[in-house]
Amino acid sequence: MAIAIGALLWVIVAVAVGVAALKSASLVETGLWEGAMDFLRLTPRVAIGVIGSGYVAAVLPPEVLGGLLGPKSGLMGTAIATLAGAFTPGGPVVGFSIGVAALKSGAAAPQVIAYTTAWALFAIQRVASYEVVAMPARVVWLRVICSIPVPFLAAFGAMLIGKP
Repeated sequence: MAIAIGALLWVIVAVAVGVAALKSASLVETGLWEGAMDFLRLTPRVAIGVIGSGYVAAVLPPEVLGGLLGPKSGLMGTAIATLAGAFTPGGPVVGFSIGVAALKSGAAAPQVIAYTTAWALFAIQRVASYEVVAMPARVVWLRVICSIPVPFLAAFGAMLIGKP
């Protein structure tokens, strides 16, 4: 599956390069330069996130994390995971790496799903840094409040689907 997705992405890039080349050679040059700069900026962040998640998984005591977010943690574990997701700073490399580390350390899939869903919907630093600045605060906080049940629903759905 990963090979197919990688191949599809390369095909999309090739088509984009072809379209840029038809328009102007300078567009190909600009695209290559911008892509290379993004690669150089993002690669260290991705490496830190992935390697860091391995250390987080090694440091987190499985018995503690298993108790807090394990299969028997239920609604309380889902609430803890939701709060952790809401207060996790950073982008996808950080959020997903912490989720992977939690899984490696004994967290259950529904709780990790609640964590990543909460992180994606209402990470507090993102709400404060971007959303409140761009939209009226009342609209932003109404969206956040309306989103609170979603991580719980996602975890519950995962429990239902994941039952043997």
